[in-house]
Amino acid sequence: MKLWNKYKVTSIPSLVFVDAATGKVVCRNGLLVVRDDPKGLEFPWGPKPFAEVVAGPLLRNNRQTTDISSLEGHYVGVYFSAHWCPPCRSLTRVLLESYRTVKESGQHFEMVFVSADRSEESFQQYFSEMPWLAVPYSDEARRSRLNRLFGIQGIPTLILLDAEGHMITRQGRVEVLNDPECRLFPWHPRPVLELSESNAVQLHEGPCLVLFVDTEEEGELEPAKELIQPIAEKIMAKYKAKEEETPLLFFVAGEDDMSDSLRDYTNLPEAAPLLTILDMSARAKYVKDVEEITPAVVETFVQDFLAEKLKPEPI
Repeated sequence: MKLWNKYKVTSIPSLVFVDAATGKVVCRNGLLVVRDDPKGLEFPWGPKPFAEVVAGPLLRNNRQTTDISSLEGHYVGVYFSAHWCPPCRSLTRVLLESYRTVKESGQHFEMVFVSADRSEESFQQYFSEMPWLAVPYSDEARRSRLNRLFGIQGIPTLILLDAEGHMITRQGRVEVLNDPECRLFPWHPRPVLELSESNAVQLHEGPCLVLFVDTEEEGELEPAKELIQPIAEKIMAKYKAKEEETPLLFFVAGEDDMSDSLRDYTNLPEAAPLLTILDMSARAKYVKDVEEITPAVVETFVQDFLAEKLKPEPI
């Protein structure tokens, strides 16, 4: 389970290539590597710059073509989607509005559609709705390389890149749904999230600290966020410096249907405030039972979890 969590595995079979000398991930989507490069000509399959992988003609829905110069100096959304996928079509409708909102605000922003459609005809039908760019459907090798580059395990997925091609977030789908007015664009990761129906999917991506609070009074979530923000920022900075993914996400949860469903699913007590760490893939939970939750309590709880000093309870 530690390895499943470390490499964010959500489905099997899954093949991850790792540099044994450093422990860093070389490629998350090894199955595509095996399929695309059976003779190992591209070994050791390390990550390449986005500009190199996406290089080539890009389509507009009026059948004109452009190239990657259209992306220079822009934030870029790389959108993995398909017409046969109902959640994809729903997200595309939201994205159309978000795309226009960001462009109209004067931001340098472009998107590239990477299709997972099952035919050229389906691709053309779906792409005709989109005002952004696309990798040609016929260029299966380039579409596959982009899937490999970002370790895509499911659709829809929206990756956000900065103007240098560095990843800002792979949670573009959640960010767009949570921020329809695009006020937080380009959606840099926030240390602490308020649990909602749209971001609850992130609870399944690895261990998550969730602080449940009583929100009968308006604004009660802000003090809770301020309580855990310093440790969340410290953890993010530490692992970013090591070029590793953060091993723990941080949430605050109020009193609503989403929080009630999560408590019921994980069999948590009704107490508030309640400090927990939930590891859905390992079906394990850790509960801190104290009268008062302070920054020191949170810090010790997190450090003990990362040091594997805590005893899990089953979910």
